Amino acid sequence: MQGNAIHDVESLNQRFQKEPPQSLVAWGLEQFGRHISLACSLGMEDVALVHMLCSIDRTARIFVLDTGRLHESTYETMEALRSKYAIDFELYFPEAAAVEQLVREKGAYSFYQSVENRKQCCQIRKVAPLQRALQGAEAWFTGLRREQSQGRAETLLVERDDAHGGILKLNPLAYWSLTQLQQFIDENRIPLHPLHRRGYPSIGCEPCTRAVEPGEDLRAGRWWWELDNKECGLHTKS
Repeated sequence: MQGNAIHDVESLNQRFQKEPPQSLVAWGLEQFGRHISLACSLGMEDVALVHMLCSIDRTARIFVLDTGRLHESTYETMEALRSKYAIDFELYFPEAAAVEQLVREKGAYSFYQSVENRKQCCQIRKVAPLQRALQGAEAWFTGLRREQSQGRAETLLVERDDAHGGILKLNPLAYWSLTQLQQFIDENRIPLHPLHRRGYPSIGCEPCTRAVEPGEDLRAGRWWWELDNKECGLHTKS
């Protein structure tokens, strides 16, 4: 295993730009072993990556941030993947005391009231658990794609993640289109979150996600009451 500090991000992006996503997945697993993991939301990008990882190593680390507000069908999708690939997911939950204090002081739906409140909820339920999930990690996989939103249009295959100590962030699907992704899922009969077939291209917490209308941005259904900033803080640059 090699430390991530010796890896040149620019060279890696050039190397894998014309390679299929599986090549970057295989490289990440070979380089980092148990020190790399997939952040899995159970959305279509991430189930495709689950398949790619398990095709190489069924013991690869895969974690889920269970916010306590997920769709019931998200858990059903997780169980379908567990059954198909005989894998275990590492679940990370928010700190109970922080959730209790938030709900006690601001109520169960404070995130609808202001961007500040929404970001506070995301910090407690997602960002803080992610920090725990990445403790000791040298790299992580994500399902980010350039096509998902304007804010992700410059996503690279390999990035230096300064927000998490400078570890490597591998985005194997960065250049894939939605059509390529759907075809891969269909060809490999990968369990798909049922909400995708109901107009949900992006799936998060149940009260913060809706279906999108034709022509809308693929992430328009996330925090739809906000005009901008369709991110929760998991993918900040610093």
